[in-house]
Amino acid sequence: MAQRVLIVEDDDITREILVSMLVNRGFTCDQAANGRQALEMLGAGEYDVVVTDIAMPLMTGIELMEKSAELNLRASFIIITAYASLETALEALRKGAYDYLLKPLNFEDVAIKVKKLLEHKELVQENQALRQEINAQYDFSNIIGKSPAIRKLFATIRKVSDSDSHVLVTGKSGTGKELVAKAIHYNSPRRKGRFVAINCGAITETLMESELFGHKRGSFTGAVADKDGLFKVAHNGTLFLDEIGDMSLTGQAKLLRALENREILPVGATALIPVNVRIIAATNRILLQEVQAGRFREDLYYRLNVIEIHLPSLRERPSDIPLLVDHFIQKYNRQMNRHVKGADPGVMEMIVKREWKGEVRELENFIERLMIFTPGEVIRIEDLPVEMQPAEASPWRPRDADSLRSAVEQFEREFIREQLVRNNHHRGRTAAALKIGEATLYRKMNDYGLSDLE
Repeated sequence: MAQRVLIVEDDDITREILVSMLVNRGFTCDQAANGRQALEMLGAGEYDVVVTDIAMPLMTGIELMEKSAELNLRASFIIITAYASLETALEALRKGAYDYLLKPLNFEDVAIKVKKLLEHKELVQENQALRQEINAQYDFSNIIGKSPAIRKLFATIRKVSDSDSHVLVTGKSGTGKELVAKAIHYNSPRRKGRFVAINCGAITETLMESELFGHKRGSFTGAVADKDGLFKVAHNGTLFLDEIGDMSLTGQAKLLRALENREILPVGATALIPVNVRIIAATNRILLQEVQAGRFREDLYYRLNVIEIHLPSLRERPSDIPLLVDHFIQKYNRQMNRHVKGADPGVMEMIVKREWKGEVRELENFIERLMIFTPGEVIRIEDLPVEMQPAEASPWRPRDADSLRSAVEQFEREFIREQLVRNNHHRGRTAAALKIGEATLYRKMNDYGLSDLE
């Protein structure tokens, strides 16, 4: 919808000049001769900006602004005032006006301020839309599943999001620990703060302190400028420490001190910096066993493990796999501009029964691959990788064979090729699967030109 400006001015000449000037510059502009008329117009239609004089009969500009606020109208106000009434304009700013203009008016200045206000409102609306999109993207209900295990997880996230306690998220790699951490953050009172993530296993011990707490210029070789640590970046927000079990004991001690004191000391600094950060830590290890083995500090474990959330593996919630498959199909339909409707029942049964060692991440990668190679609107058995296809599901027929010997050779070549793929081209295992010696396998591979397929 076009952005609309309302000019409210009791002086006819000034009002007409303002309207004409703004219309000539491309603005959609209406006019009112007093505050009461302006309020009726605001109630009848939507305006983005109101440029109003303060001193008017029937209703002042400030009264108009206050009435507009009471009616929850979305228009923003620019106040026009004489220099002698500057204190009144400042009062209007305190009550919510965006800006003010002094008489005598510089009409070019009016156009500039209206333009800036409209750009500001547009930016605010974009930010609000982006925040809503982010909140929706990480809403806990977007964690796919309806199994009892997932329903329990939803209930836990709801409760945890309302608290400010530290959280420990456990589960196998690929189960979606960071997704849960983001769901907690974006549904918590800290949602306006930043969500900052670091993989503790990907940072060397020597750099961990600088990454978390920051450093001062010249504090070590390569420190050419001051750097804020992630604790400071996440101030009033959430810091997600992924793979916390991979952090060194030295790093653990410094982390514990920061959590206990709510203060950090950048490398090379002398002044402590107070921080207000919620920690969500994640690990695929059993931390209590790490504590017993002396690889993880017991005091840090209990500091982090105020609330533990365990993510179930796909093996614990097989009924959710069809929902995940459909979710990923729709996701890649959008990304690839495809129109795949789903998987046929036989394919879905095989996917549900398959062991997904890489959990949801592996399942998603698998569906993405199928979406690339599936030619039709339904994923069928023949679209699956060779290693997943049962022999009876993909019968092979010889092509252009002019004799029984030729047909047998074609079949033998294809059968050996499939077994090589199934066994990742490991010749010993392939020979065992074929129940022939490795020397025989080598010879047949050479005869059929299969040595170059590795």
